Amino acid sequence: MTGSLAAESGRGRLLVARPLWLILPAAGVLCVFLLLPYLNIVLISLRPSVTGAAWGDGFTLANFARVLSDGYFMGVLFETVALGLKTALICLLLGYPVAFHLARTQSRWKGLLYVFVLSPLLVGLVVRSFGWLILLSGNGVINQLLRDWGLISMPIPLMNNQLGVTIALVHVFLPFMILPLIGTIQSIDPNLALAARSLGARPTTIFRRVWLPLSWPGIQAGCILVFVLTLSAYVTPVMLGGAQVKTMSVLVVQALIDNFRWPLGAALALVLAATGALAVWLFVRAGRSVMKGIE
Repeated sequence: MTGSLAAESGRGRLLVARPLWLILPAAGVLCVFLLLPYLNIVLISLRPSVTGAAWGDGFTLANFARVLSDGYFMGVLFETVALGLKTALICLLLGYPVAFHLARTQSRWKGLLYVFVLSPLLVGLVVRSFGWLILLSGNGVINQLLRDWGLISMPIPLMNNQLGVTIALVHVFLPFMILPLIGTIQSIDPNLALAARSLGARPTTIFRRVWLPLSWPGIQAGCILVFVLTLSAYVTPVMLGGAQVKTMSVLVVQALIDNFRWPLGAALALVLAATGALAVWLFVRAGRSVMKGIE
């Protein structure tokens, strides 16, 4: 009897320990490729900036103090966060109807529609941005067509501003909004909407009380993805924003490469990462409050 109990206890400990062994490979990858680089960035950000070298000896908080007390850096940070929120909102408004249709349609063209949705991901980021450069420039396709039709006499400034950057970012990141929404909407039982309609609910009520709450995990995932990717975007703001639009990613690259001030660039990157994490946490908390209000 005692031997069988010991055997059962040993098997129980083995079953408990097995999941820990299963997560070790993923934990190792995260440690090597995420945790260690971040720790290195933290160490670099605490180094003093010196002339003629990447950083000096010792440790200091002067880099963070400069970033947090500089009105220019804080203004760029605010504009970067606003750009991320704006891009996520536009992607949500454009992507939800597309995702809903793809999740519910039985059309034979469904596969072709998926290709259209995924097509931006099949082309390199530089090529996509260059395509928008051709379309939005002063002598680009859009302005040329408007002049030919007699609608304008002077080119409309569609790039080297927030408008051009936002248009290109929405095009680049729209699939990252649509794909999570498709998976979430497909998992919703359509009989719930039919039951609500049989009880006399209007289409707007059905959407607000059925589709919206149940598709919220996809909305949350898509918004977080687009927001975080927008915060870290570099190629698109540089190509379409020029010298007129600055984001924190652009400032980080300028500090690291152009000015060779690695501690300042690392501090800028960490402030951006912390701000993004705080914004995501606030979004998750606000989402919970909104869902409770809907329910």
